[in-house]
Amino acid sequence: MTVRHDETSALASFYQDLDAVDLAPLWTITEQLLTPHPQPAAVPWLWSARTYRPLATRAIDLVPVERGGERRVLSLRNPGLGGRPYAAGTLWGAIQCLGPRESAPAHRHTPGAIRFVLSGTGVFTTVDGDPCDMHPGDLVLTPGWNWHDHTNTGDGDMLWFDGLDLPMIEALDGVFFEPHPEFTQPAAGEHNRSEQRYAGDAHRHTDGAVSTALDPAHSPLLVYRWADTDARLRRASAAAPDAPSIAVEYTNPESGASVLPTLACGVERILAGRGTLPVRRTGNRIHVVRDGTGHSVIDGVRFDWVPGDAFVVPSWSAVEHHADDRSDLFTLADTPVLRALGIHREQQLDTPQLVTGVFAPRSTSRKDHQ
Repeated sequence: MTVRHDETSALASFYQDLDAVDLAPLWTITEQLLTPHPQPAAVPWLWSARTYRPLATRAIDLVPVERGGERRVLSLRNPGLGGRPYAAGTLWGAIQCLGPRESAPAHRHTPGAIRFVLSGTGVFTTVDGDPCDMHPGDLVLTPGWNWHDHTNTGDGDMLWFDGLDLPMIEALDGVFFEPHPEFTQPAAGEHNRSEQRYAGDAHRHTDGAVSTALDPAHSPLLVYRWADTDARLRRASAAAPDAPSIAVEYTNPESGASVLPTLACGVERILAGRGTLPVRRTGNRIHVVRDGTGHSVIDGVRFDWVPGDAFVVPSWSAVEHHADDRSDLFTLADTPVLRALGIHREQQLDTPQLVTGVFAPRSTSRKDHQ
């Protein structure tokens, strides 16, 4: 069919008139909006502990923690997100640093947060008046709109991984923030009161990658100890000795749901010399290497990792994990939201991916770039 010149001119004029009054014709953009599968802007990426640890030390030396200022945090910035300080479209990931005898001031905000401790001792996070002691491998929750501050009583630095649903809450136009009237909140009484209440509860972890239960409330248990997580992983591994990996999720001891209504946390243990088959999942994931060495293949690219490294798997990217020695990967995911909305999907692939490239972490060292 031949389109006459006057029709082409009329159509162009029509589109200009639509644009002038902020209207968009759907028929020209349908393929951009309704894609065959998720098309996240975030790209698979890895942040090396070898790179960020010395930068964290420099931050402690150069940037004081002051009332009204930011936490001393190095956010994981995904290159695919146009400079936004987010690890993925729905997840904030960061390394927080606290120096000897320092306190980070109390505040609260609607985004929910988790802390997974990387190194150091002598620090506690107070959550709505309950001081939670922090040790390497522990998970501490600071649910949305709960007062929280961090205090280092020791003589050394502490580093931990921060995970928040901030990009998600921002997209919903629901961010609120409020500083506490005092620099640190009152923390009278014993430490770890929520832990004492739920000591020995079998529901603090669940086998499998994710919980299927949904709960709009956060977990009343605010701190999950690495010793308990490790014990659970050992029992699960003993029950399935031929499995290449074992996954457990931290859960709400009262409902069995994920620890926060928007965030799921877990640990996957990959056994020495073994590897998992690829899987695609809707939703984003950040992995932090707790122990071991190995590599993951994400959409055909190999990402080598060591303890402390953090890497992101965007929605619907194929990912598989391989361990040189026994390795533990802490995982932060937005799965509860996708399950609540009925859009969570998983696809298992039958064979390992063909490796088409190897990721090279960025470094501040000029030598590394030569």
